Amino acid sequence: MASQGCGLGPEQCTPGQKAGVQADPSTASNNKNADTDTKTDADKAAAEPEPELPKLSAQDFREYNRLAVMMNAYHNHFRYTWNLLYKACTSGSRPAGMSIRSFISQGLHLCHSLTIHHTIEEQHVFPELAERMPAFGAHDHLITQHEQIHEGLDKLEEYLDACRSGEKELRLSELKEIMDSFGDVLWAHLDDEVRMLGAENMRRFWTKEEIMAMQW
Repeated sequence: MASQGCGLGPEQCTPGQKAGVQADPSTASNNKNADTDTKTDADKAAAEPEPELPKLSAQDFREYNRLAVMMNAYHNHFRYTWNLLYKACTSGSRPAGMSIRSFISQGLHLCHSLTIHHTIEEQHVFPELAERMPAFGAHDHLITQHEQIHEGLDKLEEYLDACRSGEKELRLSELKEIMDSFGDVLWAHLDDEVRMLGAENMRRFWTKEEIMAMQW
């Protein structure tokens, strides 16, 4: 006599429901409880705070903080040029003794320098850091900031190029409007990068030897 099927069709039998065999409800319940226990343990582990790290000596701090110091030095050049341009926009006059051509050149230099700086970061610096630090990942916070910055930076470069060629007349109010469109994200980014490379954060992911070996 042929065996009786599970009643759902051969392709619809659930595990434990072979021909003529009913699944044990207690087994299903136990499996569900086991999954719940596992998830609960994982949630507890994720919620536990990281252990407090010992205080760094002055020498150790300098070594862990090396990349932050280096990055901040680059960023200070960008801050200086930005402030020079923006002060002219808010005061309505260029720095004393600076010609229009020199002023425009300062702005274009900022555009070019930032573009080169971000290109190097994305090709050489961020991929290495992203191996352990998600914030430097291809679709994470810092790269997103780069994209937002360059939307404004492209407009700034286009405007200054037009002013240099004589196609447009330089108007400080127009320059300010362009700078305001991405100034907040630029300044936040300059601070965020340095903070991420700071000693207390870097020591969570890298050894001193690994940091000293990073040559960019």
